[in-house]
Amino acid sequence: MLIEIKIPKEISEYQESVFFGLSLRQFVCSLLAVAAAVGPYFLLDHTVGTEIAGWASILGAAPFAACGFVHYHGMTAEQTLAAILRSEAFTPRRLVFRGENVYYKALAGRIVFGAKHPSRETEVTA
Repeated sequence: MLIEIKIPKEISEYQESVFFGLSLRQFVCSLLAVAAAVGPYFLLDHTVGTEIAGWASILGAAPFAACGFVHYHGMTAEQTLAAILRSEAFTPRRLVFRGENVYYKALAGRIVFGAKHPSRETEVTA
């Protein structure tokens, strides 16, 4: 009998499996997805039919299932949603560029437009 132990190459990718090979986060989100699917199915089964109730239960369970299993750029679903909201809703769309002349600001005290400098005046006698 040979026992095989899987060791991840990156230690940060390690996930402890708690129930049925799922992590605790995935298991809790799966339970929430099942609970969210059962409610709409039993509420809509008699009124709109089995097929539409089934689709409604799938749509009700999908966000909860995604929260447990989706990882995007190393972020969980909640962190990804928060990043999207920060970048799309709370950041201004129009970025305004106002150029400034740093050279002019540095020499503004010495520059006088239209005036003659006394050292540059030369007297020409003929």
